[in-house]
Amino acid sequence: MAKPAKFIEKQYEFAAYIRNPKKNPLPNDVAEERMKVYRDLFFNNSESFISSNFPVLRRITEDDRWFELVQDFFENHKNQTPYFPEIPEEFLSYLQNERETAPSDPPFMLELAHYEWAEAAISALEGDAPKDSPAIQSDPLNQKIALSPVAWALSYHYPVHKISPAFQPQEPTETATCLVVYRDLEDEVGFMEINSVTYRLLQLLDENEGQTARDYLQQIAEELKHPNPEAVIEGGAALLKNLSSRNLICCL
Repeated sequence: MAKPAKFIEKQYEFAAYIRNPKKNPLPNDVAEERMKVYRDLFFNNSESFISSNFPVLRRITEDDRWFELVQDFFENHKNQTPYFPEIPEEFLSYLQNERETAPSDPPFMLELAHYEWAEAAISALEGDAPKDSPAIQSDPLNQKIALSPVAWALSYHYPVHKISPAFQPQEPTETATCLVVYRDLEDEVGFMEINSVTYRLLQLLDENEGQTARDYLQQIAEELKHPNPEAVIEGGAALLKNLSSRNLICCL
């Protein structure tokens, strides 16, 4: 195999030192002061961007542990994208697939990170929230409906939307915490806690759009083995109107 050109070797030396100056030698023709400027610029920008996209995770993590975490990501994770706004997804991938769990990690750490990533990802997602549908408001059950392109239904074992320095549950809740994270007509990101039936409806819309609302509610009633499916369907009419008014569903 041909030896890499000198400038490529120099790039590798440069990048290795920036990733971890304690483990890699200083490039022999660059002043240490100049390399420190580059190192601080790259690391501090990355750390600041990660902190701003995972604010709760940052607040509940002690400074020393946080900077060790970001340093390990900065040093060892091989980004699959050159785009800075996609760093949060890279950081989430690192937490889920590469980093070894530490004894001091809170049990909800991965779920909290996923929730915070989802909030950031929704803000950058292509598409617009749908306006409230007059057809759904007047005849909700017979409309073919779809989920907003800027809304995700999410389910967690921990109440991730409530976690703070003062509230850090150590055990999962008995029932799943179901949320919908969305972008509204003003492009503001919000979330709403929902029950399991609403979560299942939004999940079905995401998986297989294009059926009538009645069809989806019929499937949910069957999954619940409800003794009176029509009650579920009729009760779902008010839910559909509410979801449309909140710009979470639309007609096809």
